[in-house]
Amino acid sequence: MTRHSLILRTAATAIMPLMLLFSVFIFLAGHQEPGGGFIAALVAAGGFATYALAYGVPAARRLLRVDPIRLMAVGLLLAFAAGLIGLLAGRPFMTGLWIMSIHQGTPVLFDLGVFVTVLGVVVSAIFTLAEEPS
Repeated sequence: MTRHSLILRTAATAIMPLMLLFSVFIFLAGHQEPGGGFIAALVAAGGFATYALAYGVPAARRLLRVDPIRLMAVGLLLAFAAGLIGLLAGRPFMTGLWIMSIHQGTPVLFDLGVFVTVLGVVVSAIFTLAEEPS
């Protein structure tokens, strides 16, 4: 069993929630502009990577609580659903539609799909590379 630094564990415990919170901020601030969901997912994945370095991949997998492959599938379905809504409304696929009362629309759903997909891909790659060979 590998011993991990006490300083790294302490820092990871403090940094992880901050990175996730910052990820939510980036998502909400940039969802109407290019890159909001993508960049937010990279920041969130960085938090999980930090935690995996400090506590090991099994602990980070338990913290994530969802298999990264399932995250990828759910994210792709959300992004597809965002495009399908425009098609069901009689418009071309991927047409943005807004709910005027709350000033949100299908671009937010698409960005959420991008966020979940990118988080699943990056976390899966990080966990796979960081796991100790058996």
